[in-house]
Amino acid sequence: MHESPFPSDAEIKQILIERIDRQQQGVGMVIGTFGPAGRSIVSHGRFGTFHTRRVDGDTVFEIGSITKVFTALLLADMAGRGEVSLDDPVAKYLPGSVRVPARAGRQITLTDLATHTSGLPRLPGNLAPADEENPYADHTVEQFHEFLSSYELSRDIGSLYEYSNLGMGLLGHVLARRAGTDFGALLRERVLAPLGMMSTAVDITAEIDARMAMGHDAELMPVPNWDLPTLAGAGALKSTANDLLSFVEMLVGARPSPLAEALATTLSVRRPTDKPGSETALGWLVHKDGMTILHDGGTGGYRSFVAFVPDRGIGVVGLSNTATEIGVNDICGHLLNRKNPLAPPPLKRVVASVDASIYDGYIGTYRIAPQFELTVTVEDDGLFAQATGQGKVEIYPESKTRFFYRIVDAQISFEVGKDGRAKSLTLHQHGRDMPAPRV
Repeated sequence: MHESPFPSDAEIKQILIERIDRQQQGVGMVIGTFGPAGRSIVSHGRFGTFHTRRVDGDTVFEIGSITKVFTALLLADMAGRGEVSLDDPVAKYLPGSVRVPARAGRQITLTDLATHTSGLPRLPGNLAPADEENPYADHTVEQFHEFLSSYELSRDIGSLYEYSNLGMGLLGHVLARRAGTDFGALLRERVLAPLGMMSTAVDITAEIDARMAMGHDAELMPVPNWDLPTLAGAGALKSTANDLLSFVEMLVGARPSPLAEALATTLSVRRPTDKPGSETALGWLVHKDGMTILHDGGTGGYRSFVAFVPDRGIGVVGLSNTATEIGVNDICGHLLNRKNPLAPPPLKRVVASVDASIYDGYIGTYRIAPQFELTVTVEDDGLFAQATGQGKVEIYPESKTRFFYRIVDAQISFEVGKDGRAKSLTLHQHGRDMPAPRV
């Protein structure tokens, strides 16, 4: 009889009850664990705010950026077959009319994309969604190619880690072009079907859709699902806790896998990240000298997390159908190591009554870093902030000069002159105060 390295299922259930019922930080959550004693699924909550159906290990969620792990695995499999090489330039698999940015005599390779070291930005600069709640839906291949052709790299390729949805979306795009099919079909044929992950897909069947939980925003209100027709490799997958737990079992060698060699390849390439003690593998983040390997994901209505510790033969999966600031990441981190504390509930902020005419003095662009700005606009008597490469988000007044986000635990305070015009703002997030002069 093996002793479980995890808290009991009853303890995990209480954590979920606290997070959902008392802290109001979720609608439905599923936690999966695997260790020497086997696998376990604990769930709590519902398919939707206005649903009675309970979530479980076979409930389908958007898994967002965990998709990147599978895109990198597809790369490793195709490299193992000799269809591509990890060091191939990206340009090799794009039309000749597309000018892929290069620098200092070096071209962007497939490995550069899979390790977020290509020098490409987080998102295409010409991403201009008609619907902010489905931000990738109308970004076309033509627009994608147009941005690549016009972009100039600001630093040497491979010199710095910068997480890039654009880069991983590009990787999925070129692998599909190489195979002469679409990304979803290719991933299903080469990765998902061989691994037996029959409830994981880009393009879901009616049977999978019938098990799909509804996504919710931080206010626990339903929001649309995301469509990523062009950048599918960055975040288009949907999956279940049972499927992802089976994947974890393969990763720790507890379940045979037909892609064992490709899985090993994804972990064999290592480059430094922007955080001490952390590396990037192909699609994975590796923490604390290779002990914990993980990835998380988030879309407009979902949060997801998967991690495993090869030396201990254990792993965890967390899925939530709510896009809250605290969700499943800290729960899974706590299960892997009980010294990792659970996150406290966010402070409940109250919207103050202010005269909307003062907002005009805040309109403008504020520079936090050379390549990161906040643009503040007014729409329908509401104040909105849009970060570089991200969607436009409403911010709410706590006072005349201090505002807060509802979708993340972040606040903005404005420094206002006698004329009522803001000279600068400060973004308060993750315990940091980031001043930004108006430009």
